[in-house]
Amino acid sequence: MAKLLRGRYRLYALSHSAQRHELLRAHGFIPLPGDLDQPAQLSRLAGLAHDVLHFAPPRAEGTSDLRTGNLIRALQRTLSIPQRLIYMSTSGVYGDCAGEVVEEHRALRPQSERGQRRLHAERMLREWGRRSGVSIVVLRVPGIYAADRLPLERLRRGTPALVHADDAYTNHIHADDLARIVLAALARGRTGRAYNASDGSWRKMGDYFDLVAESFGLAKPPRISREQAQATMPESLLSFMRESRRLSNRRLRKELRVQLRYPTVADGIAEAAARAGDVRADSPLPRKSSLQPESYTQC
Repeated sequence: MAKLLRGRYRLYALSHSAQRHELLRAHGFIPLPGDLDQPAQLSRLAGLAHDVLHFAPPRAEGTSDLRTGNLIRALQRTLSIPQRLIYMSTSGVYGDCAGEVVEEHRALRPQSERGQRRLHAERMLREWGRRSGVSIVVLRVPGIYAADRLPLERLRRGTPALVHADDAYTNHIHADDLARIVLAALARGRTGRAYNASDGSWRKMGDYFDLVAESFGLAKPPRISREQAQATMPESLLSFMRESRRLSNRRLRKELRVQLRYPTVADGIAEAAARAGDVRADSPLPRKSSLQPESYTQC
């Protein structure tokens, strides 16, 4: 986002990590010390920005998103409220759809607490938008990937995937395309509208891991049955394996007019593998992104 917005906006970034402030400045942000879990630290947000990008995930427990509630209360402490807020939600709000194609008007039935927290945030923001006049746009995001966000360590550990008959469909979006989708939502997103921020290419989860393994010269993961997975794998992994859906991005393409740089996950992985090959040829040390994700950064 910094690359796309620098020069167009004055950029502020709320971060609870003082160690990141120098890094944020280097990317063009004005750092704002603050923690969404500490409402008293958020007073400086009131009246500060015309547009808010809310990328902060909820806390990792419960079915409510207290952080989003704290953010709303901080932003409405003045008459000068934001004009637009883009919220990065999750496709998990749909729950398990048994592999069906999912559009945004589908009923929301999240099974996991992770999805329930996001649905709670969506509803709070939409209700606030109706009361205040703030234009709320929701992006329902599936698995984000990029050259530095691939399951390489999982493959090296040999973590199993499900056999094809038991496997779930999964959806992806490249981080660069997601940043461009956010920019399009700022410019053209309809008030109160939700968009599936997906590349529209569907793969079974195990097939995705196989593709990454083949591209990077790693062993494909072993395949196990769903019953075996339930007996041996942690709940954090099982929750993703229980939900199967194929996201339609028709609304994204039609209304936001986004043209994806990586229209399939195979395109993004091929480029990442090619770059990794160039790095190995040039240097024994891999290049890393200078701005790594933390537990949350609110921009």
